[in-house]
Amino acid sequence: MNIAVAPQVLESRTRDRVLQAISERGPITAATLAEDLGLTAPAVRRHLENLAEAGLIAERESAHATRGRGRPARAYVLSDAGHQALESDYDHLATQALRFLAAEAGDGAVRRFAEARVGELEQRYAGELAEAGEDTGARVDALVAALTRDGFAATARPVGEPGSASPFTGIQLCQGHCPVQHAAREFPEFCDAETDAFSRLLGVHVQRLATLAHGDHVCTTFVPTPAVPAATRPTAVTSTEGSSR
Repeated sequence: MNIAVAPQVLESRTRDRVLQAISERGPITAATLAEDLGLTAPAVRRHLENLAEAGLIAERESAHATRGRGRPARAYVLSDAGHQALESDYDHLATQALRFLAAEAGDGAVRRFAEARVGELEQRYAGELAEAGEDTGARVDALVAALTRDGFAATARPVGEPGSASPFTGIQLCQGHCPVQHAAREFPEFCDAETDAFSRLLGVHVQRLATLAHGDHVCTTFVPTPAVPAATRPTAVTSTEGSSR
């Protein structure tokens, strides 16, 4: 038996898809959202307007896209309210429990709990990253897949000039959502434990550049990659594309 789905239900589901896409890929333009989600430009603009009116997203100028006579295109990220809309009510309960734990057993107890919680994820991810081999990029891809499966909306992009000896050449690991963001605002031990776990999993010292807990629109971790020796670098190819930030 075919059951018709009410138009308002379909509209709500599409809005949720747009919000989730902004969480995973923001800052992102309306044109990119339409292409990625298979929606028309007017439909995307309607959902963006509704999300903006609800205070769930915020606008900012895109550094890589222009419209008209060189004018920067608008890009969208989640607002604080948008992140909270993706959070579970259990996150608030967890924060209360952590406050009680800190009061009863001291701040060290919270740190140990954070390390134990992240340690469980690390144990589950270790096998997947081992299968990816020794290449840092492949291991980052495996970590992204594992994090996304667990609700962190992870992505990765290269940064710096390939083959450069610059210490800033590497991979930028981004997490558009954090299931414990609310708790991490008050207890940064969770961010610290996660960063240490990433270093161990990837086999390199990573650096946390930004966090949702501190008010940034995404958690950003820099993963350095080995520089290619000059003698083995391929001949440079002229490109009109700028490197990602």
